[in-house]
Amino acid sequence: MDFPWLTVIGAVPLAGSALIAALPKALAPRARHLALGVSLITFVLTLVMAAQFELTRAGEIQFSEIHSWIGEFGVSYALGVNGIGLVMVALSTVLVPLCVLAAWNEIEPDRARLFFGLVLVLEAMMIGVFAARDLFLFYVFFEAMLIPVYFLIGAFGSSERRRYTAVKFLVYSLVGGLIMLVGVIGLYGSGPGGEQGFLIDNLTGLDFSSSTAERLMFVAFFIAFAIKAPMWPVHTWLPDATDEAPAGVSVLLVGVLDKVGTFGMLTLCLPLFPEASKWAAPVILALALVSVLYGALLAIGQTDLNRLIAYTSISHFGFIVLGIFAMTSTGQTGSTLYMVNHGFSTAALFLVAGMLIKRRGSADIDDYGGLQRSTPVLAAGFLLAGLSSLALPGMSSFVSEFMVLTGTFVKYPAVAVLATLGIVLAALYILLTYQRMFTGPIKEYAAGWKDASAREVWVIAPLVVVILFLGVYPKPVLDVINPAIATTMQQVGVTDPEPTVAEGENK
Repeated sequence: MDFPWLTVIGAVPLAGSALIAALPKALAPRARHLALGVSLITFVLTLVMAAQFELTRAGEIQFSEIHSWIGEFGVSYALGVNGIGLVMVALSTVLVPLCVLAAWNEIEPDRARLFFGLVLVLEAMMIGVFAARDLFLFYVFFEAMLIPVYFLIGAFGSSERRRYTAVKFLVYSLVGGLIMLVGVIGLYGSGPGGEQGFLIDNLTGLDFSSSTAERLMFVAFFIAFAIKAPMWPVHTWLPDATDEAPAGVSVLLVGVLDKVGTFGMLTLCLPLFPEASKWAAPVILALALVSVLYGALLAIGQTDLNRLIAYTSISHFGFIVLGIFAMTSTGQTGSTLYMVNHGFSTAALFLVAGMLIKRRGSADIDDYGGLQRSTPVLAAGFLLAGLSSLALPGMSSFVSEFMVLTGTFVKYPAVAVLATLGIVLAALYILLTYQRMFTGPIKEYAAGWKDASAREVWVIAPLVVVILFLGVYPKPVLDVINPAIATTMQQVGVTDPEPTVAEGENK
């Protein structure tokens, strides 16, 4: 039997959370040390697993584990990842140690056990949802993620609105999950049944009794994933959540959890409902385009730093969905790469913002000014992350955004042209924000601020290195993604448009 890598990688943070919960009250401050150690072990195990991933088979499911769980209902404990799942698991395990380190001095010692224990539980759920190969198991992880996030926002939010915000997040997510559950049940009823009737591989390529049934089930899944993503018009929970949540929690919420929505669209909606996906594509592309432009326009008008970053993410998720439902290999590869790149650039923005808010005690952009004089390292970190967010050539997001637009243009040129306005608007909301916060005369209260500490540098530096590296050399990630995208294209039954050459052009 092969080593159960995915089970072990998911179990380590769960075990770490249990150890943190068992710490006596006198040792509560040690919870952060234990959480950092456990998250680093999880990251190292992920690297070891990734080193054994076969690139020649990146389109196939590897590290598979299948065990009967609830045999009477066809539910299995089944895990496995292809190239797409691998990069998402890796993204999760990279960001968690940085978030733990960022929250090192932000959480009161007597509450450290609860906070860091919940973060580790959340990490385990994220790994599980990206690795699940049984639809019922996927649903369990999909819903279980809500619990630690609810408590992290409700218990550690920044104002009296934290409980309202936590409930709003929970209600939106639960409604989406319950709608998806109807689709899960319907899909099982359309499948072969038996002891492994929920296996995703067994449900892929079904011959549905009617196109109406397939379309209804697709809509049920898509609504849940659109809420999670989040897409316009079911996005309103996100700005509230990031406004309240600690910086590290916002990173995991936007950098990883929201990717479950786009991950589900790409790896579940398309392969399970190929005809319905093609049927719904024009409407979804229109919604994605609205998300791109709406999120960018609202970001320009924000005065709250956290809400600004949240609206930029709504715009970026619009680009990701655009690439997925353009249904070209270039667009879908770009979308998957975008998920990774957005995770790092947004993490850097949220974490630097959190460091500044901790110093000033305010998220109001107008409360800052001239900070490149007093905190040049933090200013540089914010600028580099912002330049990546606006897709400057040489930064990681440029490659993925260019691929999304190119892949969309070959089939939907008008949509791609309109979406490019999102890049112009991104330049406005990033550069104007930098100008307001970091240039000009320094505010009197900030003259004595200390620049980034050694711990803060350790938080920011790895993100900047990845942003720059993937900006000039994305090939390692693309080599993992491309075969998996080719498999998805085959499952959906679509091909890239043939290149067209004008008459006489080749003479």
